[in-house]
Amino acid sequence: MINSISPLVVIAGPTASGKSALALALGARYGGEIVNCDSLQMYRGMDIGTAKPDAAERALLPHWLFDVRNPDEVYTAGEYSRQGRAMLREIAGRGRLPMVIGGAGFYLRALLEGLFDGPARSEPGRERLSRWEGWRAGTLHRVLACWDRDSAARIHARDVNKLIRALEIMVLERQPLREAHRRERRRLEGFRILKLGLNPPREALRERIGLRARQMFERGLLEEVKGLAAAGFGREAKAMEAVGYRQAWACLAGEMTREQAVAETALRTAQYAKRQMTWFRRDTEMLWLEGFGDEPGVREQAGQRLEEFLRAGRASES
Repeated sequence: MINSISPLVVIAGPTASGKSALALALGARYGGEIVNCDSLQMYRGMDIGTAKPDAAERALLPHWLFDVRNPDEVYTAGEYSRQGRAMLREIAGRGRLPMVIGGAGFYLRALLEGLFDGPARSEPGRERLSRWEGWRAGTLHRVLACWDRDSAARIHARDVNKLIRALEIMVLERQPLREAHRRERRRLEGFRILKLGLNPPREALRERIGLRARQMFERGLLEEVKGLAAAGFGREAKAMEAVGYRQAWACLAGEMTREQAVAETALRTAQYAKRQMTWFRRDTEMLWLEGFGDEPGVREQAGQRLEEFLRAGRASES
């Protein structure tokens, strides 16, 4: 059975910061099991473009909540929160250390803090909003900005699903999204949480992102996308809007060269990394590690933090 208060480790940070490498090192030492918190690594067949842990890495430790949806399926933060919490309890119940790894800040918040009990989806209303966006890209973001500037500032103009949900809640609840979110949410119970954040130097991170973008195409991203298309997952699938895949599709369609696709992937990924850090810096519980997760000094510091955290937990139980 799960202890009354079980330890839980979170490793967060921007893309390409070495979260997985750090998790594998700590997990091997402390009996950890990895729970995915990357919104794209949850999709089957999207391996290269999401930098998903490969078979050799997954063989080192148990990995959970990877490959749980097809690319044309929607996987909401609410679903992730329910499945993730169940998995955390299973891991703790086995006497192992659950480790949540990823850069999806909204999914992490849903897992740890819960989501407010919003209204049920209205499919007719959602279809109508989707048509608006189809007629003119950016319409939903402009409408949201008129009614709820704060929410519009937090949601990217191309994230149509989140824009539709925000507008849907506003119409059905008759209040801005920020007001609805202030309702009481059910926080995760039964765990003490250590949050470790990776904060590598900005220029060094940009270089790694550029290298990763090039390596993705060299390792077969275009072939991966061709395979997804052959399996029936077209360019219109929600997951194909992701950075890297969008550029790969454009390259295959002759809309940009391979070099242009690599360059744009690196640029868009760097922009995304900046947004990730903006989100995580708002978390006052995050303990920041200055550097990449594969650096010996960072691993040593993270190990010390985790050892102190576990020791404090054992002392409180005695």
